[in-house]
Amino acid sequence: MSAHSGPEHPTAAVLPVDLTIQIAVDGDEAVGLPDEAACRRWVESALVSRSEGAQLTLRIVDRGEMTQLNETYRHKTGPTNVLSFPCDCGDLLSPPLLGDIVICAGRVVDEAREQGKAPADHWAHLVVHGCLHLLGYEHDESDEAERMEALEVGILAGLGIPDPYRPVAPGATRPQGEP
Repeated sequence: MSAHSGPEHPTAAVLPVDLTIQIAVDGDEAVGLPDEAACRRWVESALVSRSEGAQLTLRIVDRGEMTQLNETYRHKTGPTNVLSFPCDCGDLLSPPLLGDIVICAGRVVDEAREQGKAPADHWAHLVVHGCLHLLGYEHDESDEAERMEALEVGILAGLGIPDPYRPVAPGATRPQGEP
């Protein structure tokens, strides 16, 4: 495990979250965006271990902005689905600032369709995934990936969302809420 392995994921906690949502998409890519209440529920579920609360920004972008971010910060071509930018500013703010999560709306829709997932379920997965990165979880090594995936699966199950890593037959779709 890395030094960024993160805390264990408890089952309950008090969690004041200061969530800012920025929408930087329009046109076709803005269709089907999750509402603020859904985003808040997903963030709070992922951050349940943060009893001191947290501040973070969730920015929903188009393919152009995500491509630029992915190329600038990861040196990879094209858009990715989610990027997390942890803030290492200690306890300067109360509640602590965790950082920013950026999600590419177009990639979410494409991947949900390709993977036979309900778009809302895939949105939830990517928000949870981004939050776990802000908490220090990584998936570069296989043991880290297994631990992070297990946390994601557990958090999503608590939200009534099926295991995102369980394959779905080509052309089939998973009924929403069914594992």
